[in-house]
Amino acid sequence: MPGPKRDAGNKPKNFKKTLERFIVEVKPYRIAIIVAVVLSVISVLLTVFGPMLLGMITTSATTSIAEGKGILWDEIMRLIVILITLYVVSGIISYIKEVMLMRVSAKFSKSMREKILAKISRLPMSYFDKVKIGDIMSRMTNDVDSVSMELASTISDIVTSVVMIVGILLMMLLISVPLSLIAVVAIPLSTTLVKKIADKSQRYFKKQRVYLGELNSRIEEDYTGQLIIKANTHEARTLTEFKEANDRLYEASWKSQFFGSLPFPITHIFTNLAYILICMLGGYFAVIGAITIGNVQAFIQYVNQFNRPITEVAQLSATIQQIMSAAERVFEFLDAEEEPDDAGAREIKMDATLGEVEFHDVSFSYDKKKPVISNFSCKISPGMQVAIVGPTGAGKTTIVNLLMRFYEPDSGYITIDGIPIGEVKRASVRSLFGMVLQDTWLFSGTILNNLKYGAGRNIPDEQVHDAIETVGVGHFIDSLPQGLNTMIDEDSDNISAGEKQLLTITRAMVANPPMMILDEATSNVDTRTEQLIQDAFSKLTRGRTSFVIAHRLSTIRNADLILVMKDGNIIEQGRHEDLLALNGFYAELYNSQFSNDV
Repeated sequence: MPGPKRDAGNKPKNFKKTLERFIVEVKPYRIAIIVAVVLSVISVLLTVFGPMLLGMITTSATTSIAEGKGILWDEIMRLIVILITLYVVSGIISYIKEVMLMRVSAKFSKSMREKILAKISRLPMSYFDKVKIGDIMSRMTNDVDSVSMELASTISDIVTSVVMIVGILLMMLLISVPLSLIAVVAIPLSTTLVKKIADKSQRYFKKQRVYLGELNSRIEEDYTGQLIIKANTHEARTLTEFKEANDRLYEASWKSQFFGSLPFPITHIFTNLAYILICMLGGYFAVIGAITIGNVQAFIQYVNQFNRPITEVAQLSATIQQIMSAAERVFEFLDAEEEPDDAGAREIKMDATLGEVEFHDVSFSYDKKKPVISNFSCKISPGMQVAIVGPTGAGKTTIVNLLMRFYEPDSGYITIDGIPIGEVKRASVRSLFGMVLQDTWLFSGTILNNLKYGAGRNIPDEQVHDAIETVGVGHFIDSLPQGLNTMIDEDSDNISAGEKQLLTITRAMVANPPMMILDEATSNVDTRTEQLIQDAFSKLTRGRTSFVIAHRLSTIRNADLILVMKDGNIIEQGRHEDLLALNGFYAELYNSQFSNDV
């Protein structure tokens, strides 16, 4: 189940817990991170000595000239060589460190996406009823990107900034304690303000994440639903709703960026004020001979360098909050309640299945409040074709959902060949059924690969051709430019709705399961195609237990058993002629559709 909703403006529910979980997730890369940290420390320390060497060069030149010795070029060149060597070595080490951290970041991103994708297959169907597709996509793309992209730079910045602050502070103390006190006193003042701003920016970063997920959901819905939007002239309203969602995201985005950027100028103001005082006092110390000119120069350089790590540390607070905010959304998804593990459950072999299905006092509700199925009991003998009819909301599709173990009954149980399916692995139960739905689904790829999807791509082509011949779609496939190798585009818009449905039925035939489910499979096709589908389905279901859910009652006249449902209960059952003779609810439904045939 998804985690409880919270106000988008709040901080992560538990920053410490999220951070601990984050550390656990990056644990496999700890060796590379430790090495990168060590290299970062070495690189920074080498850089820290640069201003001191430059000061020594300045002191050497000014002192030797003042003593009338002229410039001691040998000594200066030696210091310059040492300085260049330090910067070159520091640059090489820094490059190696950055490459290592970027590799860690890329591997972490890859690992998190793999975990999310694996998680999707373990989530119950109830999760997808409550969480929007766009929100899941946002967590898998935007949030993972935010965490992984900031991971390398944040680790590098933390280590670099801390080591540089400590290193520079030590060097400044060695040069002059009074000047160092001026530089240090500005830190707590700026830090206090920065912390308050970081807290405020975090609220907007959190809103930004939530609004981005909502916007992604709306874009996905609007894009896939363009036909419906245009057909209902709903463009203006759609644009208005999109603008409202986009405006909310814009408002949260600019505020998060605005407050997230404030730490730099605030810190800069305080450090520059300290810099002015240091220049004045340092000049005075040089005049009275308390320190050398070279040391004043070095100290001023250290003060300038001191600004950057302090500013970065100030900004890192907001960055870390942003990372934890995105990480929390990812971890919430990964921690969502999964379907119970059935690794120890038994399996049912397809070739040994007779197809006897029985519902034993089954009750079910989606929200645990409003019953959808109440005390449903029914026994289906092997090979029977069972039709389930009734008004919308009667519980027809819910019966199939329970049969396929997409949901578990609140009470009662279902058996196949006398075996409770709750004791059988879900994958094993689902492999026993071929399923053809009202909403056809074909993926981007060749027709051949689509037809093999349910049975595995290693099945022989002869099995595919036999199914094609049974359904009678050979003429349609042969008329395509590349036949079975014709590519279906992403939305399968290059074939008609009827052709899509014929292909999904052919796919079910290729899998050759012992039982079949046809859920409103002919509702989106024309009369001729419907008859073609019915003929093919009659061949497919011969000798197999099959369940047919249909609003068109003409498609189930020859069913062995018709279950008439209303308000989650079977109120009538029997064959077509028997139910008409009862002159009950089924007869009323039938007469409303086929009054001219009665």
